[in-house]
Parts: sequence; structure tokens; C-alpha cells
Amino acid sequence: MDQLLQIADISGLYKTMPQPAPKSAQLGGSHEGEDFQTVLDSAMGLIRDTNTLQNKAQMEEIKFELGYAQNSHDLFVAEQKASIALQYTTAVRDRFLEAYNSIMQTQI
Repeated sequence: MDQLLQIADISGLYKTMPQPAPKSAQLGGSHEGEDFQTVLDSAMGLIRDTNTLQNKAQMEEIKFELGYAQNSHDLFVAEQKASIALQYTTAVRDRFLEAYNSIMQTQI
């Protein structure tokens, strides 16, 4: 639990992720309605969700350790949600960094 940051419910996570552009847009077409702010807002929402889920996992752990929760299943589920959300957030961060490095290495 040392690595737990803090997380939220990921049920709506897919809706907040930026969707891949259609093939026509990838080949130089316009990205109507999509801008950097939209992508940034999606990433920040993902971080907030991850943070909330990790908070919930920590609270379940505290409840279980203090004896307020008798069901270890709830603790396990909360920890798994937090772990998956953190892995997903880390993967998205890595992709953003790869894209940034690729853009920075582009010669004009």
C-alpha cells in the first residue's frame, strides 16, 4: 500500500478518454472540435478518478484494520480498482511522454 496514491470509481473512465481520430483525420484532415484543452481535461479527469479510487482503497484498509469492516472482499475489490486505475494512468502518462518526445525530436 506504500505506492497507493489515491483513486475514484472508474466506471465512466472510458468515456473520458480521448478517442482515436478517424482514419481521414489521421491522414492530415482537420480535428474539428478537438483541441489540446479537451485532451488535457480528459487526462486531469483520469488523474482525479485515480486519486479518488486510491483514497477509497486506503479508507477500506483502515476500516478493516480497525475492525469496522468484517468483509475482506470489499477491501480486495477497492485495492484492485486502485491498482488497475494506477496502472492505466501510468500507461496514459507514458504515451503522453512518448508523444511529447516524438514532437520535440521532429525537425522542421
